[in-house]
Amino acid sequence: MTPFVAPEELARRVGRPSLLRLGANESAFGPSPRAIAAMRDAVGLTSWYGDPESIALRSALAQRHRCAVEEIVIASGIDELMGLIVRAFCGPGDACVATRGTYPTLFYHLNAYGARAEFAEPDASGGIVPEAIVDAVRRSGAKLVYVANPDNPSGTFADRATLAALREALPDDVLLFLDEAYADFVSRDELPPDVIDPRTIRTRTFSKAYGMAGARIGYALASAETIAVFQKLRLHFGVNRTAQIGALAALEDDAFLRGVVAEVARGRDEYRALAVRHGLFAPPSATNFVCIGIGTRDQAEAMVGVLLELGVFVRKPWAPPLDGFIRVTVGTPAERAAFAERFGEALDRVREKVAG
Repeated sequence: MTPFVAPEELARRVGRPSLLRLGANESAFGPSPRAIAAMRDAVGLTSWYGDPESIALRSALAQRHRCAVEEIVIASGIDELMGLIVRAFCGPGDACVATRGTYPTLFYHLNAYGARAEFAEPDASGGIVPEAIVDAVRRSGAKLVYVANPDNPSGTFADRATLAALREALPDDVLLFLDEAYADFVSRDELPPDVIDPRTIRTRTFSKAYGMAGARIGYALASAETIAVFQKLRLHFGVNRTAQIGALAALEDDAFLRGVVAEVARGRDEYRALAVRHGLFAPPSATNFVCIGIGTRDQAEAMVGVLLELGVFVRKPWAPPLDGFIRVTVGTPAERAAFAERFGEALDRVREKVAG
């Protein structure tokens, strides 16, 4: 099974040169102009390897998160960090607990290294249920727990008090892996405080709010001992030089980031209003996407297919309770208007098929 079929391949399948890209939660607003300028200036030295220690970027991140450089590792996105975490902390046959329906890429890493997922059931919105997670740990003997927060694909968010209670309810020898890919869309005072806990790994990315998905760069915050393990396993020249320079420049442009976050919030409101106009439900989201309930799983799958025929790339959650929903990235105002028009047409087709 292919984990992800790219929009380029989907466009080829339906005979279109391109699609309205609202399915991969890329930023529709691009990188910061400062990051673009820095990367453009860096292209001439592409013949050089990047700094394998990413010292300049790690130093800037350490200042931002009030931690030591030795408590940060840079990698080519959170997906690579997932692989490092599984390799470091999951042996063959070991279980990792995750909420059913959450971001599935971790499970491919688990399968590749002979480990396995043990699922805790979600709440009615697809979010975490701390008691269910703790029960799954006791049942399976897992030493690793994965929580995407905010979650993909549900968009739900667990506040700092909930996460603190979960951490304290887990045995000290269980590692809590917090995937915070969408954390930049949440106020910092709602996130866990920037305190390094040896029992927790937090991962961040420049792919979402910073608009640098194609550069493939992210980082983990963890104890110096955990980071030292990653330093032994990671591909030392795996992060390209231009991405390092672009990420450093992006960190310096807070005004651009605030503008993206504000526009995404407006877009989420528009999508939820669109759902209401069509008699549908869109739950609150703390990310740069919104889920819209279409009906049954078959109806949601049909909606994804019809939208693709109309030139729109979206995806859908893979498990209940949201498998009857589609997931749509917040686009630019023009992209949102185009989506709204095609959404109505696609929904009419799906409803006609059901009625027929």
